[in-house]
Amino acid sequence: MKKLIFAIGGAGLSWQPDKLLLEKYFLKLTGQACPTICFIPTASGDSDFTTRRFYDAALRLNCIASHLSQFNAPREDLESIILNQDAIYVGGGNTRNMLVLWREWKLDEIMRKAWEKGIVLGGVSARSICWFEEGVTDSIPERLTPLNCLGFLPGSNCPHYDSEALRRPTYHQLILNEEIADGLATEDGVALHFIETKLNKVVSSRSSAAAYSVSKSGDQISENKINCHLLEE
Repeated sequence: MKKLIFAIGGAGLSWQPDKLLLEKYFLKLTGQACPTICFIPTASGDSDFTTRRFYDAALRLNCIASHLSQFNAPREDLESIILNQDAIYVGGGNTRNMLVLWREWKLDEIMRKAWEKGIVLGGVSARSICWFEEGVTDSIPERLTPLNCLGFLPGSNCPHYDSEALRRPTYHQLILNEEIADGLATEDGVALHFIETKLNKVVSSRSSAAAYSVSKSGDQISENKINCHLLEE
């Protein structure tokens, strides 16, 4: 089975919620007519609001939806829950807190098994960065900092490239200072489709949005726009 990751740069379920173009593309990657999908809201502290929003969206999608709470320990084995899904969708929130909890419960290891099994992994906003070696996070209040992540994908990742004023300059400076590796930046409504560890396609639900390859070149930043496929109903 091919290893698949769909990293959404920002917005996700809250962007054009009646269309759900990114989520439809994500589910299509499973190859199943009616895939099973598990939502993991750890980063929001298992927020009832984000979980309800996921289920509201799932009602408009052709899927069998469930969610996994880590603050209320599941009765079933975590590995059996995860490995019996077609897709895993990780919700937004505090990435640093999420990764600490995942590592404590060994969910990071289970996620790698799921990825290697061909279960489609995805997430929005900071849950885009978790799959990379490093990411730019606002997990510490009022600061943007580098964060060591799961390392399934090489390099770094920065979401919200157009919607938060400090994202672009901070990402540039971190790369220039070699505090974070070269990587990929995404504007809201844009997602990165990876097969194995290679970027296969960039898709967007917004005609004006884009993704960028960002790297250090001498003492300057090189930023190159990546061709993006606009999703339509």
